[in-house]
Amino acid sequence: MQAGLKARATGTTVAGIKQSELRKVDVPLPPLPTQRKIAAILSAYDDLIENNTRRVRVLEDMARALYREWFVEYRYPGHELVVFVEDEQGRRPKGWKLASISDVAPLVTRGIAPKYNEDSLSLVINQKCIRDQRLSLQPARRHLGKVPVMKQVGFGDVLINSTGIGTLGRVAQVYEELTDCTVDSHVTIVRPDLDKVDLDFFGLALLNMQSHFEGLGVGATGQTELGRERVSSTHLLRPDLALQNDFGERVRPLRGAVVNLERRNTNLRRTRDLLLPRLVSGELDVSNLDIRGAAKDMVTEAEAVA
Repeated sequence: MQAGLKARATGTTVAGIKQSELRKVDVPLPPLPTQRKIAAILSAYDDLIENNTRRVRVLEDMARALYREWFVEYRYPGHELVVFVEDEQGRRPKGWKLASISDVAPLVTRGIAPKYNEDSLSLVINQKCIRDQRLSLQPARRHLGKVPVMKQVGFGDVLINSTGIGTLGRVAQVYEELTDCTVDSHVTIVRPDLDKVDLDFFGLALLNMQSHFEGLGVGATGQTELGRERVSSTHLLRPDLALQNDFGERVRPLRGAVVNLERRNTNLRRTRDLLLPRLVSGELDVSNLDIRGAAKDMVTEAEAVA
């Protein structure tokens, strides 16, 4: 069909198709029962993707709500017996300390200037990969060149977009093992010291401060930058490590489930998109398919591969 469209295109600088010519293009149309079977198969994938997406939102909301309950509202286990202090730094439970990010995250660095090469196995994360407080590797690109060890992204690193209006200040935490992966120079890596701070507490604390980071940019419109020193000097309230670890143990299963569900959705979308042209073209014949159980079986098989 694409060849037929190109054959009817006219124009030298910008090719286009007149409506009168477009109406003459033959579109292969399978019988209506076959169309319905194709739609049922694709809908089964879409329904499961949407269900997984809802579960992701619920799990993320639970983890963030628990963070706010414990570390913003101070309603954590045993809080009834805690003495509060108040000074120029504000009201907080006794023993909790106001620390700068650099106190608990000794590495705050920008990424590399990549040399893009789609034949490489090395990935470089850009600002498009960080959205809705999640990290997606789908917009990441491949590059050539050796990357310093400290700029290799690892589990638990917090990534902050650091250039430009609209994307600056977005935060995501790496919550899966990545191999040969870095970030470009528009993204800041913040790596926590796990002897001083719990990984999950630290990640959710910085996610909770996204609006703060969004307001830290300096420079002219279109050239706004969030410098490393501004990230490093940002303060967070640090409870004792035992309480942080208790929190981490509670939210870790929730956050791990989010990663697994997102991985499943990536696999389901890929499988659905591969199926679509084969179903529409008739390469996969579904005319004799019992659609009542077949669609569910196909999706279940795709889930098992995830």
